[in-house]
Amino acid sequence: MGDILQFKKPSLAEKHKGKTLCSRGFHKWRILQEKQFDVKQGKLVTLYRCSRCGKTKTEGS
Repeated sequence: MGDILQFKKPSLAEKHKGKTLCSRGFHKWRILQEKQFDVKQGKLVTLYRCSRCGKTKTEGS
C-alpha cells in the first residue's frame, strides 16, 4: 500500500501571511533589472519588483 499523508488545515496566520504587509507599505523588494539607462532621467536606474504583490519601483543611482 501507499504512504498515508496527513492533511492539515492551514491556520489563519499561515493562510493570510504577507497579505496585509504590502497594503501597509512593507513590500518585499527584489531586483528585477540592474543598471538600466533611463533616457528621461539621464542616468542608470535599478528596477525593483515586490515578490508578494508585483508592484514595481525604480531607484536612481
